[in-house]
Amino acid sequence: MDIDMDIERLMVLEVARVTEQAALAASRLAGMGDKEAVDGAGTEAMRQVLGELPISGTVVIGEGEMDEAPMLYIGEKLGKGGPEVDIAVDPVEGTNITAKGLPNAITVIAISEKGGLLHAPDMYMEKLVVGPPAAGKVNLDYPVEANLRIVADSLQRKVEDLVVVVLDRPRHEKLIREIRQAGARVKLITDGDVVAAVAVAVRGTGVHAMMGSGGAPEGVLAAAALKCMGGEIQGRFLPSNDAELERLKSMGGDPKKIYRTNDLAPGRQMVFAATGITHGELLEGVRYFGGGARTHSIVMGYATRVVRFIDSIHLLESGARVNIRV
Repeated sequence: MDIDMDIERLMVLEVARVTEQAALAASRLAGMGDKEAVDGAGTEAMRQVLGELPISGTVVIGEGEMDEAPMLYIGEKLGKGGPEVDIAVDPVEGTNITAKGLPNAITVIAISEKGGLLHAPDMYMEKLVVGPPAAGKVNLDYPVEANLRIVADSLQRKVEDLVVVVLDRPRHEKLIREIRQAGARVKLITDGDVVAAVAVAVRGTGVHAMMGSGGAPEGVLAAAALKCMGGEIQGRFLPSNDAELERLKSMGGDPKKIYRTNDLAPGRQMVFAATGITHGELLEGVRYFGGGARTHSIVMGYATRVVRFIDSIHLLESGARVNIRV
């Protein structure tokens, strides 16, 4: 049996457990107004489960550098021993929206063989995300209207039928205007471009592309998922000052290069998982009942070519019982 598939099959349910526990912890603070407490709860729960896994893992995308984050910092070693893997995490994507009880907060992780995930510096990245039908056809250097026509043609629909996800930021005013002038509609989001990128590659979510700039580390996480699903992300680093430019170059990055899915997530072995914290179009949030909770996750593997939606019921209190319903 292919060793790539062996590792993915070993890890696929384990990564779901990682994101489920982080979502359960963070969701207890949803709507309480404290984003730092939300992030801390999700991070601590995620780190605890990662420490129990049969891997020798290194965090390459995490909560920051060693001197910036107490847990899940870049370079932290995790696991009980086993295959050497790289780990990319965002324990709570959307700390603000979780704290406010708003939709589409998730917890997310990607794991690959060593060297399989780009160690992206924490800076902005210009991004273009499309689903499988348009993968390989668009280009970040094309005008907005041209890319939208390609996406529309790939989906056998008109540009006017498209919905494009964009982070609601002042820097995107020109982009938003160009999308609307081309005839497409815009869905503005306040946070959470990883879940938005994944949603683009899933039919039925009502979104067809994602454009604009966001965090580069989130681009790597999105690339891991899109690689598994056959979608595409293209990105270009946007250093905002000389210090960021020097840091990018010191890590081997090129501010002029368009990084494609396989540049951001080059691994042959790739597992991605996300669990909803608050309700969203792609994933349900954590739902509590007497003595337990229900979680909704998406889990996928690249070599195994399987995408799973996992609906889990957690009996959290001793003696808790529940009548299972769909």
